[in-house]
Amino acid sequence: MAEKKRSGLRRRKQSGNPKNNPAVPKAGERLAGSLPAGYAGLLADLKSRIRDAQVKAALSVNRELIRLYWSIGADIVERQRTERWGAAVIDRLAADIQREFPGLAGFSRANIYRMRAFYRAYSQTPPIVSQAARQTSDAIISQAARQSGPNAPLEPMASLPWFHNVVLLESLKTGAERLWYARKAVEHGWSRAVLVHWIESDLYSREGHAVTNFPATLPPAQSDLAVEIVKDPYSFDFLTLAPDAAERELERALLDHVREFLLELGAGLAFVGQQVHLEVGGEDFYLDLLFYHLRLRSFIVIDLKAKPFKPEYAGKMNFYLSAVDDRLRHPDDKPSLGLILCRTRNRIIAEYALRDMAKPVGVARYVTRMVEKLPARFKDALPAPQEIEAELRRSRHRRVKKN
Repeated sequence: MAEKKRSGLRRRKQSGNPKNNPAVPKAGERLAGSLPAGYAGLLADLKSRIRDAQVKAALSVNRELIRLYWSIGADIVERQRTERWGAAVIDRLAADIQREFPGLAGFSRANIYRMRAFYRAYSQTPPIVSQAARQTSDAIISQAARQSGPNAPLEPMASLPWFHNVVLLESLKTGAERLWYARKAVEHGWSRAVLVHWIESDLYSREGHAVTNFPATLPPAQSDLAVEIVKDPYSFDFLTLAPDAAERELERALLDHVREFLLELGAGLAFVGQQVHLEVGGEDFYLDLLFYHLRLRSFIVIDLKAKPFKPEYAGKMNFYLSAVDDRLRHPDDKPSLGLILCRTRNRIIAEYALRDMAKPVGVARYVTRMVEKLPARFKDALPAPQEIEAELRRSRHRRVKKN
């Protein structure tokens, strides 16, 4: 009798335990046939809202951190002005904060000085610079400060991570450049490494400087964006080419480094193909490089010329664009754009060549790391690459046997 009671008790415990109850699904099992019709849509919506909330929370935390650093910098600048605080007092302040908050990063001596520099760079009391640069920077900073408010860090600096701001402070001298790069970084979501890359390649001085006829051939909104995405010169310093390298060598080298090439061309470009074939009037033509710009919604034809610009290149590009618009362009696409990349170009000649063209075309230079070819008398004295590789293999083999 006692045994029957114990058996019944075990059965009741098992039935009451979700792990042992077949009617209750185990973790990870799907409720086949029992989900309402709108469940998948609701789940997708909730996932999207959760991700948005996470992003907003991270941005909010970052903004508060930047505001804190700004206020600390303002306090230090004010105390230095009114109470003549010296470096020793600031050093002691950093040490006391670190002692009070031992696990809190960001309050090193160097970072405290960066907070002071951050406030001074964007407040009404910028550091001493040359007179012309100061006048330009003061006007830009004052306008941005009025938009952000007197007691808040400037936009878009407040939207950038702190070490993006440190890069701007330590790499650039004028407020105009800092604001320009900061706005670009927020607009395109640049990482710190990408920001450093663009600063080192002097994008500020290159963007929008190509010779184009975009304002005369495109609607204003599209023209402004098209002008913005072209540069002069394009920096292909990831390539090492001889001075007399031909177009095909340049093309192959660019595609061998396609990641760096796309980065230099700018955000929003999708690679379509190289040597894209077009048959027109029974003859064959080939486009060096074809891209599609996602924001412009248009094809971009790139013609590579390893020589100075000549006016006839513009007529050839006009022909290419007509063929692409007729053969490849979708009805919803905007007019295709052409970009002629040359070793050098005379600006006046390029402007005349594009002046009365109906198709939107730009002319820009490119620069690479140049190497001179080895003099012929030295060639026979050096081993071939295959001989070097064979000797390296033999050397490794000898080391393995010795060990």
